[in-house]
Amino acid sequence: MSQVADARWYVVQTQVNGEAKAAQNLLRQGYGIYLPRYLKRRRHARKVDFVAKPLFPRYMFVAIDTATQRWRAIQSTQGVSHLVCNGEEPVAVPCGVLSALKAREDERGFVRMEAGPAFAPGDKVRVLAGSFIDRAGLFDGMGDNDRVAILLDMLGRKVRVHLDVDLVAAA
Repeated sequence: MSQVADARWYVVQTQVNGEAKAAQNLLRQGYGIYLPRYLKRRRHARKVDFVAKPLFPRYMFVAIDTATQRWRAIQSTQGVSHLVCNGEEPVAVPCGVLSALKAREDERGFVRMEAGPAFAPGDKVRVLAGSFIDRAGLFDGMGDNDRVAILLDMLGRKVRVHLDVDLVAAA
């Protein structure tokens, strides 16, 4: 994380897969940047590995001293789509957000993600909220984006349903 004295943090939306290009160009212009990344588990050809991915795809943080730096130049920086603004003024990131992200980083600078649910395939689970509230089912596995797959008994057959992790508890 690079930082400029007396700067506040703002959010920049980058072009698709343009986080690295935007970071390089913003650093070259003298802005401080922070691009939080995590290690994503990837399965390919029966092989599992981990790749570095942005925690917030297409978004990164930039430190700007609005009194001394020309922040409007960010809008035309290569790799940047736009600076997140409210009307004509950029919106500052609330205090503590970046420090909370930094506190979750490991020794290599990657944000540690929370461990998945403590369920094994076949465990009985219960839906806590939503359309299937109080329905019982069987844990079937994890999907993408922190969603769990559960099997619910509906109309005499098992139906796979994908729900957010926090909507499922042990039965």
